[in-house]
Amino acid sequence: MTTAQDTMLPWHERQSGHKKSRDNDYRTPYQRDRARIIHSAAFRRLQSKTQILAIRQNDYSRTRLTHSLEVAQIGNGIVHQLKFSSPADADFQPWLADDALIETICLSHDIGHPPFGHGGEVALNYMMQTHGGFEGNAQSLRILGKRGSYSPIYGMDVTRRTLLGILKYPVLHTSVVGKYPEKPANFRQFKASNWAPPKCVYQEEQDLLNWIIEPFSQTDKSLLQEVNQTDPDSHAKAKHASFDTSIMDLADDIAYGVHDLEDAIVLGMVTKDMWLEHLEPKLAALASPFLAENLNDIRTQLFSRQSHLRKEAIGSLVSWFITSCRVIEKAQFEHPLLRFQVGLPEGQRQALNLLKQFEMQHIIQRPEVQMLVYKGQQMLLEMFEAYSADPSRLLPREIANEWQKSQDRGESGLRIICDYMASMTDDYASRMYNKLFVPSLGSVFEPM
Repeated sequence: MTTAQDTMLPWHERQSGHKKSRDNDYRTPYQRDRARIIHSAAFRRLQSKTQILAIRQNDYSRTRLTHSLEVAQIGNGIVHQLKFSSPADADFQPWLADDALIETICLSHDIGHPPFGHGGEVALNYMMQTHGGFEGNAQSLRILGKRGSYSPIYGMDVTRRTLLGILKYPVLHTSVVGKYPEKPANFRQFKASNWAPPKCVYQEEQDLLNWIIEPFSQTDKSLLQEVNQTDPDSHAKAKHASFDTSIMDLADDIAYGVHDLEDAIVLGMVTKDMWLEHLEPKLAALASPFLAENLNDIRTQLFSRQSHLRKEAIGSLVSWFITSCRVIEKAQFEHPLLRFQVGLPEGQRQALNLLKQFEMQHIIQRPEVQMLVYKGQQMLLEMFEAYSADPSRLLPREIANEWQKSQDRGESGLRIICDYMASMTDDYASRMYNKLFVPSLGSVFEPM
């Protein structure tokens, strides 16, 4: 007879096969995963990688690290809400992530993102276009499953379910990549919108992807890797992800849509007039009872210039989204980890999308922000070109040795250079750029 514990065992497995804990160590596998993430260098580097602004403007604005902490807090809140607002015998309850698991997934969801935000992601994808591309989520999986510091082969060697949870796009690069235009003659003619990466898993990680989804039936595996292709020349998109991933993804959207708005208000990038002109009429038109009752108070509090009132408004919005979460079912899947998903009712989903669209249009796409994005992209493009032209001469010794081993295996070695550049913080990338290209800056005595 198969017990509930037996059903969970495949998801506790690690690639290394290592099962034994240290003597008298009673932590769960997911608590150990969380510890590995928190104590990793890749996680610490998120403190110097920016969230919305291309280069940090002050000590207040959020970084990838503080964003990840907020996503973990919201993800935990969603799990808690679902656990206690639903019947105890609901079919999804045994598969609802515990605190350590959902926090691990949320804390590590951005761990592979490069310097200078999504602008840096596009720049690295441009340089890797003919060598498998670059994509932040794919890089997160690569760090957790291959490149992290807890195993020379298996990265952070976290559990299978943790890896499944960060797998937002369980499809390989070749199954979703579209057509790119011809590359321009020089980097100054680089147009970022032409080089956005497909959301995917790198081709090099096919064995890792296969290992993650191994416990599923063949039918579920095939369904999980289905894609939407609306235009034969554009990137296709993954259609499905796991139960845990849906919680993390929603928590990420809430943190972006609500918490990042707070940064923009404090920094003066979003004013009350902008809110009244571009956002509030659209929110009011949703005919939501919550918004109808609270929108005036939320606006007043957000722009009151008093921190405690602003926090009250932010908390009200976050609470509204969390308490609205519900479990939906994709009946075509057999396994509970794929059949169950977490989503928002239509009104709340539209409200969150309006917040995200407002931030995209009135914050991220502002020319003064995009100039900083462009600057970061140009730095990465030039540095990648220099490193790849003479790796053994310019790369730090340890990275150069890895590059040489890659060459010895008959590989191009560009993925090793890309790994190194993706791991850089904004500050480190800026220092290295100066060291490479600005004669009056950079010292031989500075660490690499």
